[in-house]
Amino acid sequence: MNTRQRMLSAALLGSAIALGGCASPGYNYYGGPATTVAPRVQYGVVEGIDVFRSDGSGPVGVGALVGGVAGGVIGHQFGSGGGNTAATIAGALGGALVGNEVERQNRVEGSRYRITVRSDSGSLLQLDNVNDLNLRVGDRVRIEGNRVYRM
Repeated sequence: MNTRQRMLSAALLGSAIALGGCASPGYNYYGGPATTVAPRVQYGVVEGIDVFRSDGSGPVGVGALVGGVAGGVIGHQFGSGGGNTAATIAGALGGALVGNEVERQNRVEGSRYRITVRSDSGSLLQLDNVNDLNLRVGDRVRIEGNRVYRM
């Protein structure tokens, strides 16, 4: 492999890593993960409810792009000559298909509710729900897993 091919491989790998960072889960304004999962049953009071719309208007195709780049880089490591080109193309296509499928499965559409609950122990929990639970600020709730139930 000559210097130009090594530089190209390094650039593609760096791009795949940089774009892969864009696919990380969202974070809230407190700096923590957007969804906090309660490991056991807890009780608390609703402090806030944020409604947001997830209509798929986010970047579409990022999964296919990152998967294609990563697959191409991996495929480029196999074979030589025409076989190397075929492996690179096959890796890029396979990676794009897998990346697109992963993105499709993780996409959620419709109204979502981010519920902030102050637990009886004093901790602040944020949970995402897709269901309208008819909750109000000040309601006493029970938290099981990542589900909120009005008491």
